[in-house]
Amino acid sequence: MTIAGGIVLIMIGAIFTWAIEFNLAGLDINVLGVILMIGGLVWLMFALYRMNVARRTLASNTTVVTEDPVTHQRIYEERRYDDPPVV
Repeated sequence: MTIAGGIVLIMIGAIFTWAIEFNLAGLDINVLGVILMIGGLVWLMFALYRMNVARRTLASNTTVVTEDPVTHQRIYEERRYDDPPVV
C-alpha cells in the first residue's frame, strides 16, 4: 500500500465520474467513480498514517538508567533502534 496507489484510485474515480459518459444496464458509472475516489482517499490516508508511524518508530531513542551494585554509580545508556517496523 503506497501513496501512489491511493492517488491512482482517485484519478480513475475522477475519470469515471466526469470524463466517461457511458451507460451500462444496472451500473451507474458516476457512482462507481465516486466509490473509487472515496476508496482512494481512504487508501491515501492509511498510507500516510503508516508512513508517519514508521518514521516515528525509526527515530525512537531509549535511555536506560541502571545502578552499579559495587560502586553505587548510575550508568546511563542511550539506545537508538534503527530496525524497520514490524508490519
